[in-house]
Amino acid sequence: MSDCIFCSIGSHEIPTTAVYEDDEIIAFNDLDPQAPVHVLVITKKHISSLDDVSEGDKTLMGHIMFKIHEIAADLGLDNGYRVVINNGEDAFQTVKHLHFHILGKRKMTWPPG
Repeated sequence: MSDCIFCSIGSHEIPTTAVYEDDEIIAFNDLDPQAPVHVLVITKKHISSLDDVSEGDKTLMGHIMFKIHEIAADLGLDNGYRVVINNGEDAFQTVKHLHFHILGKRKMTWPPG
């Protein structure tokens, strides 16, 4: 999708310094961090939101969940971390491309919002 900033990052049209990358996902530091460690994990395939995940995306979703714990370990988040998916307008999803926030290196509060 040509007007999607995350698609442009995933295809390297917009440069970023990846903390992790493979053929399906890329992870990079958030430009507006909400914790000392705040990494975004995005799919290279354009999926607008969690509501748009299809049956054919099950392997990709499992891959992301598996890689998130590896990325967190590589980032030194051995005392815990939070994974957030904002889905839709009420959840403040500002980029219409499925992405996962990994937040860590600070004590999280509850409820989160």
